[in-house]
Amino acid sequence: MKINWVDIENFRNIEKLNLSFDNVNIIYGENAQGKTNLIEAIYLFTGSKSFRGVKDKELITFDKDFSRLKIDFENKNRPQNAEIFIQEKRTASLNGVKKKSAASLGEELKAVIFSPVHLSMVKDGPSQRRKFIDNALCQLKFNYRNVLKEYNRALAQRNMLLKDISKNSSLSDMLYIWDRNLASSGAKIIYQRNKYIETLLPYAKNIFDGLSNGKESIDLILKGAFDYTNLTVAEIENNLISAFEKSRTNDFMNKITTVGPHRDDLEILINQKSARSFGSQGQQRSCVLALKLAEASLLKEMTDDEPLALLDDVMSELDISRQDYILNHIKDWQVFITCCDANTVLRLKDGKTFHISNGGLI
Repeated sequence: MKINWVDIENFRNIEKLNLSFDNVNIIYGENAQGKTNLIEAIYLFTGSKSFRGVKDKELITFDKDFSRLKIDFENKNRPQNAEIFIQEKRTASLNGVKKKSAASLGEELKAVIFSPVHLSMVKDGPSQRRKFIDNALCQLKFNYRNVLKEYNRALAQRNMLLKDISKNSSLSDMLYIWDRNLASSGAKIIYQRNKYIETLLPYAKNIFDGLSNGKESIDLILKGAFDYTNLTVAEIENNLISAFEKSRTNDFMNKITTVGPHRDDLEILINQKSARSFGSQGQQRSCVLALKLAEASLLKEMTDDEPLALLDDVMSELDISRQDYILNHIKDWQVFITCCDANTVLRLKDGKTFHISNGGLI
């Protein structure tokens, strides 16, 4: 997979920018000049929302009515083009044909992104780790996004019913309906998450071993209301129904659903100790890098196409050997790297450079 050029209009601080790309693309400049905005614009073509967690309308340049993004790309040697238009919401077209949703672009474009905001995946609570798994699965299995929506819709309705039950206890007889709806979609989510972690782990172990020079090992465990190991979807569904029944007292008290895949966590271990509780800054950063590069490797393996590698400020805190290791793992992919000093990366590998200042090219 390769992006040949991008045309950006009214996106954050970028009013107009048209760039053509090579295999290795180094985007450098001072902080807050638009380097990450360029990476973010490219990432939207995977069908995902902004990795910075903002609403679509916040991506439009201040005082402008719309934002328009265009790319020309190759997927499995087939030339294509895509466009995203942002106003109140995102709309998209592929090869001149309007798509039902911008999310459907993810069927054609795959990318893995690392940004300093992703360090929260280790440092913060479970939601960031669940988001990592879910975003990866949405790129691998397009229907997974629909199952997530189905689960979240049922969860919202069950939580609303729990609030109503606190005012009218006779409504509690209706709870079993939402238990079954939640268990049905929730079981599919848990099964896919667990299978993904099992498949991802060998890749992550290999990369983390390289990053740590063989001194440390990483492990991943999906933790939930019960042990998910080796369970079928049907078994998970039955166990979820039992878990909902057992948690009803807590649910009534808290007026929310207290168990289920929306409360699960991915435990990240370094040498069998929690990376979140005991890992150093460098170890935590290496964990995120290992997971992101493992995600890219698995995408390549399962889709038979190289994903884009979008690395935002990835090199600044790494020594030369770790920088070298990372670049060796993405040397066959198209890569976009942002940094303040282009020489940081150029001494390791030649590439096309773009000096960005105030949202424009110098």
